[in-house]
Amino acid sequence: MSTTSVTQVLAGHGVHTAEGSIHVDMVPAELVECALARKEGKLASNGSLVVETGKYTGRSPKDRFVVDTPDVHDKIAWGNVNVPISQESYEKVRDGVAAYLSERDIYVVRGLAGADRGHARKFMVTCELASQALFITQLLVRPTDEERDEYGEPDFTILAAPDYKCDPAEVEGLNSEAAVLVNFAERTVVIAGSKYAGEIKKSVFSVMNYLLPVEDKVLPMHCSASMNPKTHDTAVFFGLSGTGKTTLSADPKRLLIGDDEHGWAMGEGIFNIEGGCYAKCDGLTEEREPEIFRAVKFGALCENVILDDKRQPDYDDVSLTQNTRVGYPVEHIPNSCLEGAGGEPSVVIFLACDAFGVLPPISRLSADAAMYHFVSGFTSKVAGTELGIKEPVPTFSALFGEPFMPLDPMVYADMLGERIAEGKTRVYLVNTGWVEGSYGVGHRIPLVYNRINVNAALDGTLEEAEFIHDDVFNLDIPTSCPGVPDDVMVPWKCWSSKEEYDATAKKLAAMFQENFEKKYAHLPENVKNAGPRA
Repeated sequence: MSTTSVTQVLAGHGVHTAEGSIHVDMVPAELVECALARKEGKLASNGSLVVETGKYTGRSPKDRFVVDTPDVHDKIAWGNVNVPISQESYEKVRDGVAAYLSERDIYVVRGLAGADRGHARKFMVTCELASQALFITQLLVRPTDEERDEYGEPDFTILAAPDYKCDPAEVEGLNSEAAVLVNFAERTVVIAGSKYAGEIKKSVFSVMNYLLPVEDKVLPMHCSASMNPKTHDTAVFFGLSGTGKTTLSADPKRLLIGDDEHGWAMGEGIFNIEGGCYAKCDGLTEEREPEIFRAVKFGALCENVILDDKRQPDYDDVSLTQNTRVGYPVEHIPNSCLEGAGGEPSVVIFLACDAFGVLPPISRLSADAAMYHFVSGFTSKVAGTELGIKEPVPTFSALFGEPFMPLDPMVYADMLGERIAEGKTRVYLVNTGWVEGSYGVGHRIPLVYNRINVNAALDGTLEEAEFIHDDVFNLDIPTSCPGVPDDVMVPWKCWSSKEEYDATAKKLAAMFQENFEKKYAHLPENVKNAGPRA
C-alpha cells in the first residue's frame, strides 16, 4: 500500500492533506525525533520519551460512544457502558476532526490487531501527535515488510486528534470537549480532545471485542497470558486495570505472550491481540518489577512520569496522576514469546483488587463458580485509572473488562465456560488488594506473596495443600503455601477482630448477591448457588 493509497483512504474519511505533510510508517527513532522537534515531550535518561497528557490522565468512559447504525442496533448491549450516539452527531465530530487534521502534519501507522494472522485485523491509525504514533506503533502487532507491501485497504481506520476540542453545545449527545466514537458501519473510530494514548489502545480492543466473536467465533479476553518455556502450558490472567495483569505476567521463569488483550480460538489456542505492553509506573522499581523497569528504554513512551533535574524518572512522584504509564513493544521484555501465541490455557486466574481486605489471597473455583465470578467481575477501581478515582472504589465489571465489551456479557461468558469445560481448565481467584484489614487499616498484599501463590497455582503444587471451605464466599481456600505466612492465606486469621472481619465479609457478599440478582437472575441455579452467601 503506497503513500498514495494511504492518501486515498484518508480522503475517503474527509482528510485531505497537503503534499509532504503525511508521514507513513515511520520507525520509532524517526517518531521520537519528530516528537522532540515538535516539543511534544522530553527524552529521559533511560532513553524513553516522556510526555504529559494534560487534563485527561486516564480513560474518560463518559465520553465514549458507539454509533447506533442498523447493522449493529440489535447486537450491541446498549446501556451505561455502550452508550449510543446518532450518525448525525458522529458525522459532525468526524468532519470537524477530518478538517482539523487536513491542516496539519499527520503520522499514519499501519498495524495489525492479532498475532494470529488467521484472526488479525488491519488497523490504520492517523495521529496528530508523533508521540501517539510512536505509542500505537509499539502497541499494535507490527507487520513484516512483506505484509506492509501487501497491506491493501485497512479493516478499520482510527483518526486521533487530541488537540481538537468538541463543542457539546453543537453536537447532541456529547458531554465534554473529548469524544471517542466507534462506528462499526464505517469501520472507523474518531478520537478527539484527549492526549491519553490509552484511548487509542482501548478503542482497538473494543472493536476486536465485537469482530472476533461475531465474525470469527473467537473469545476476546481482557487478560494477560504467559507460557511455561519447557512444557508450553499457557495461563491467562483476567483483571481490570490496576489488578496486576501486567506485573504478574512479567515472570522471568515464563514466556510473556502479552499483558492485556488476547483471543482464545477453541481448538487452536490463544494469541495476543497486541504487540506491546502498557504498564503502570507508580512506584516502579527494579527490585520489585525488574522486567518492566528495564523495558522503559529507548522506543518506550512514558505518560505523566516526572523527571528530576538529571532527566531520571521519579516513579514515586505522582503529582500529575497516580496513573503514570509506559507503553513499549513486547520484545522489550527479554523472556517474551515473539510469536505472540500459545496453546490452550491449562490455568485461568481471575485477579481482584479487594479494598475490603476479606477475600483470600488465592482460592480455587469450581466450573460454576468460575462462571459466577466471570460475569460478576469484582474488583476495586484504583486511583488514576479513570478520571475522578482517588481511592479504591468497589465495583463489578462483567468479564473483568465490561467497559470494552460491546456485546451482551453472556456471549463472552458462554464462550469461556465452553472452553473451560472442554479443556478441564483449573480456575483460581487471586486477591491483589488488601490484607489485615480494609483500605485505610490494612495494606496491599506484598507482590512477592502474590507471585508465590500464582506460581504454585500454575505448576500445580498448590493442589497439594489442605483446602478449607469459606461458607460466606463459597470458596475453597488453601491453608498454606510455602513462602507465604499461613495467617495471610486465611484472611480472617490476620484481622485484629474476627467480628469486624465477619461483618465486612458479609457486607461484600451481599454486594455480590445484589449485583448478580440485578444483572444475572436469569442464569441457571447451579451458577447462582456457586456465589457468595450473605
